Amino acid sequence: MMKNYGIPVAAEGWPFILPLAAITIVVFLLGWKWPGYTLLVLTLFVLFFFRDPERMVPEGKDVVVSPADGKVIVIKDIYEPDYLKQDVKQISIFLSVFNVHVNRAPVGGEIELVKYNPGKFHVASVDKASLDNEQTSMVITNGTQKILVKQIAGLIARRIVCYAKPGDAIKQGERYGLIRFGSRVDIFLPKDADIKVKLGDRVTGAQDIIGVLR
Repeated sequence: MMKNYGIPVAAEGWPFILPLAAITIVVFLLGWKWPGYTLLVLTLFVLFFFRDPERMVPEGKDVVVSPADGKVIVIKDIYEPDYLKQDVKQISIFLSVFNVHVNRAPVGGEIELVKYNPGKFHVASVDKASLDNEQTSMVITNGTQKILVKQIAGLIARRIVCYAKPGDAIKQGERYGLIRFGSRVDIFLPKDADIKVKLGDRVTGAQDIIGVLR
């Protein structure tokens, strides 16, 4: 079974939040107000970064929901040579440090493949990040169709978390991973998919429909 956290803060955030909170308290107890205020702001920001809100997954036949919160920066037709080996539509979503960084399954189905690839740490918004940066790829089999999703590290992000394992069943909108501190998620849909977003759109993971399969 996939991990499913019903709490407002992702579990991966507590190793950062708790030590920061403890240091902040100690600094205030020592009477160091301004360093304490600085640490308090930092603690609140990290708490904000790791927020993990519940989402209402839309109903509808063959809909594909966004795998991440962020801004749509790429929509294009390409040939995907590594996993799907066919012509597809690529949609790329850039996550700033202010976005929720918990990733969601765009469709329900069976996890066919999960593969981690080490790489570089280019700014996640540039095209070469999709090819060169550290990333984890996941293929979901949805009936007769396969959907590829990539979690891609950015300039600041240095840690990709993926709960999914090959053979797992996953529900649409289910949490499957997280990327820390700025990143990118690419999704590859069948070429004939009806894309429902445009460049520059702000999307919400598990909630906004980005395409419809045919």
